[in-house]
Amino acid sequence: MTTTDSTSAPHSRHLPEAQWLTLTAAGVQLQLDLDQGRLKLAHFGRPLAVDPATQRRLSGGATPQASLDRLPLNTLFNDAGRGFAGQPALSGDRDGRDWLSDLHLTDVDCRHDAQAARALLTLRDEQGQLAVHLSLQLTAEGVLRQQTTLSNLAATPYRLEWLAASCLPLPVRYEEYLTFGGRWVQEFTETRHAIGEGLFALENRRGRSSHQRVPSIVVGTKGFSEQRGEVISAHLAWSGNHRVLVERQFDGSTQLQLGALLLPGEQSLAAGESITTPEVVLAWSDSGINGASQRQHAALRARLDWPQADKPRPVHVNTWEALYFDHDAARLDELVVAAGEVGAERFVLDDGWFVGRDDERAALGDWYLDEDKYPQGLGPLIEAVHAQGMEFGLWVEPEMVNPDSDLYRRHPDWILGLEGRDQPLGRYQCVLDLTRPEVGDYLFERLDALLAEYPIRYLKWDMNRDLTHAASQAGEHAGRPAAHAQVEALYALLARLRAAHPEVEIESCASGGARTDHGILRHTHRVWTSDCNDPHERVHIQRGAGRFLPPELLGAHIGPEHAHTTSRRTSLAFRASTALFGHLGLELDVSRLDRDERTELRGWIVRYKALRGLLHGGVGWRLDCLDPHQQAHGVVSPSGDEALYNVSQLAMPRHALPAPQPLAGLDPARRYRVELLELPEHPERRMKDLPAWIDAQLTRGEALEASGEQLMTLGLALPVLDPDQALLLHLRACDCDCNFD
Repeated sequence: MTTTDSTSAPHSRHLPEAQWLTLTAAGVQLQLDLDQGRLKLAHFGRPLAVDPATQRRLSGGATPQASLDRLPLNTLFNDAGRGFAGQPALSGDRDGRDWLSDLHLTDVDCRHDAQAARALLTLRDEQGQLAVHLSLQLTAEGVLRQQTTLSNLAATPYRLEWLAASCLPLPVRYEEYLTFGGRWVQEFTETRHAIGEGLFALENRRGRSSHQRVPSIVVGTKGFSEQRGEVISAHLAWSGNHRVLVERQFDGSTQLQLGALLLPGEQSLAAGESITTPEVVLAWSDSGINGASQRQHAALRARLDWPQADKPRPVHVNTWEALYFDHDAARLDELVVAAGEVGAERFVLDDGWFVGRDDERAALGDWYLDEDKYPQGLGPLIEAVHAQGMEFGLWVEPEMVNPDSDLYRRHPDWILGLEGRDQPLGRYQCVLDLTRPEVGDYLFERLDALLAEYPIRYLKWDMNRDLTHAASQAGEHAGRPAAHAQVEALYALLARLRAAHPEVEIESCASGGARTDHGILRHTHRVWTSDCNDPHERVHIQRGAGRFLPPELLGAHIGPEHAHTTSRRTSLAFRASTALFGHLGLELDVSRLDRDERTELRGWIVRYKALRGLLHGGVGWRLDCLDPHQQAHGVVSPSGDEALYNVSQLAMPRHALPAPQPLAGLDPARRYRVELLELPEHPERRMKDLPAWIDAQLTRGEALEASGEQLMTLGLALPVLDPDQALLLHLRACDCDCNFD
């Protein structure tokens, strides 16, 4: 018996020699028992010293009455050939035959380096003439990346219905899970479920990752929280239709599956053809959701492809909520000057700049500059932007076309649709069929021409409708579903554009956060988290998105006092302190602010610039709060010498006196100086006396000093806050030279 371990030399083994597989990286370990060609998950968690023979005896369970004589295992790739009665990891057929797969492990290829470990497991069904390759990579950040490839070895086609990118057995001690969904302007709403017997599935058929069904889940032990419990977070890196399912069998065995959801007849493998699923990113933690999120953040950061790696995330000004479609030259000049004066670093011209685009009903697809609005081209505007020390960005929505457009009138067959079927419009627009080469070529030519003519350094790439009749009208497969191929074609177009213009950053926007996933972020540099800039809603939205994405990728803008999407009114301090924990921008008409408001806003931008190195390079922490109407979170530098925390009160406090709030992520052995950066105005309306440490700072200039252990164990007294108010705390280790101004 051979134990394959990532600490030994790189090697490849064929069965039956390699019967136990161990992958270890970054304090996480995956152990598989491959005895008799099965893929039994022996362990996923902290590294353990395991004797395979002993473990088999320890884990070998009984066989209950009234069941199969040999109870089928819950494995890393469940199929029905051995009697597994749950959702198989593979479903398909050949004209009603070969619908039952019985895959056996035939090869194990293991590779490792100093930091990561990889394995490729090959399974074959000789009678069904199918082969499956399971790719497992335990990365230097401690996340497990899974991907599945299916090959048709027969001379006849194989019609694929479902192929799980990840099929993961879960411990019976995992009893709960979080899912993420919502709607427009209320993305990433978290719902907690208890794992019960039977199958729970979230399915998305909207053609993009969607507001309603985010391709992510967190499963764990009962009562898991930000800082407590054992969890696994799982995210499908895919921007289209998907399925996430949790299933518990009668014997208590539980599986988690994620994968791209195929429409009927969408995928058929010809003789010798293969298909590879999107990737699933899994992170394990025994310290609550924080540990899993931190691994997810680190893994995504390691793969980001910035045009300029060391460039700080610039402060945006986006024109949409300031101007909408009113591209008046004088108003634009005022906005540019005002944006420069408050310290903005990037100016993004939103919808309405191209010919015929005076409202949302017309001209999408006609990507030519409106010469009536810009008689001298974009040059004068860009020069004014540069004069204020800002770079220039532009909004586009290349995947869409309005029926009222020159492009549609010339090429009505270029849209995704079914002949003879009327499809509903979304935002008065249809979806272009990117799977047609001529469509991709047209879009590339138009965007390439704009980027070549003007010094545009940023594209806000929008996508404002779901896919409905997602079929191509071209070629031998006309009328067949094309939703999956549409996403692949989008990725190819983005890759082509980035290869031609590597200096340009791209933002993924889809009516806000409807396309926010690791898949699109292989080709873009930022997501627009939500069209809602109301900080009351943004606290929840950014928390949910932050489970899987680090803050520097989450567009977070300061909107106007009166929120565009909710009609709620909030203070600038609350709006700014919320947006601070993302990639900061402005989504308001700065030129209409009075002098005091501009001064206050400028101060927040100065603060962001001083802190963004910490915010975008540190370790994120969410805090467990005793008050259910509070949210608290922070970021700690990798060295532990600096930290920033935010405490937001979203409704009336639960108690008259807030409980002390323990912090997290600090070095317990170091002492920290605690500075209150932001206290809501008029605290005397809520308190006769402030907490002692705040009173000492405000009245005598005395900063609180305490050990990290004390701050994390006993906590910090909080002032009473009204709804929609926030505190901002900055901590520096007393033994460090870090400076904050």
